Amino acid sequence: MKNFPDSMSEPWLRGSLRDIPAVQRAVLHALELANEDLEHWCENLSDRELNAHPSGLPSVAFHLRHIARSMDRLLTYAEGQELSVGQLAALNSEMEPNATREELFTELRTALAMSGERIRRFDAARLEEPRTVGKRQLPTTLGGLLVHVADHTQRHVGQAITTAKIMKARE
Repeated sequence: MKNFPDSMSEPWLRGSLRDIPAVQRAVLHALELANEDLEHWCENLSDRELNAHPSGLPSVAFHLRHIARSMDRLLTYAEGQELSVGQLAALNSEMEPNATREELFTELRTALAMSGERIRRFDAARLEEPRTVGKRQLPTTLGGLLVHVADHTQRHVGQAITTAKIMKARE
């Protein structure tokens, strides 16, 4: 397992990203923590362990794909756009079996980097602007979507870690 960059503190306590407005900074710190936690707890799993469904739980592979792809979808809504055919196809393939560690972590790291760039581009003065989500056009705001990127990502990180721990306990 990899060591955390600063085992004494989480990203939000390291004093980084001070040039980024508070809401975007908090989201970026949450994504940085997600990456560190997933690498620490899940990167050493075998392909078999990543794709396993212990006790019927969704696989770690699913959570890694879902984190990567849901960030893209949520940020698309935050940008005021609708989902593309490709994004919908990616959504429908998140549960596919037989993923490799290399492809999962490449997709995750790429998504985290691209999401970080997209998050940095938002104007903090526009956080209260209305946005809609999904086919039903559910109402939210730009700020609400950005915060949800962090919340949703952390929720699935916790589920991936729990599943990884179950897999390791079964060895």
